[in-house]
Amino acid sequence: MFTITGHRAEYIRDPYGIVPGERYEFHLDLEVEEDDELFSEQGVYIRVIYGVQDGKGGIVKYELYEKGQPDKYLDFELEDEELAETAAYCESHLPGSGA
Repeated sequence: MFTITGHRAEYIRDPYGIVPGERYEFHLDLEVEEDDELFSEQGVYIRVIYGVQDGKGGIVKYELYEKGQPDKYLDFELEDEELAETAAYCESHLPGSGA
């Protein structure tokens, strides 16, 4: 299990209207317990593409990374509870939502 400690978020522009709805890119900084297999001394973050269409939002794609020079992709999947927590966090922190 992890705790989201901060984020960066931005709206992804689609000037040609190829993708329906709106897309946002989030980088969520995580605090991971030392006994978790996801733990890293350098730190870990999730890159999330979050989509909103017709008033409904959800995670389109996510990737886990270990911070470093360069950042290292981690081949892990989030558990259902972690995925739900991540989606809720993104929903409540959409750029321009006042959160």
